[in-house]
Amino acid sequence: MDNFTFGMTMIVVGMGGTLLALSLFAILMNVLKMLFPNKEEKDK
Repeated sequence: MDNFTFGMTMIVVGMGGTLLALSLFAILMNVLKMLFPNKEEKDK
């Protein structure tokens, strides 16, 4: 494997991993919003 092929592989794996992690965080936040909805506080 030459340097160019190795570099392209690392770019794809790195960017793919980053996008995968961000999408998992987005899914996790949406699930947590459904489990714990925002409650409006009443003025006293």
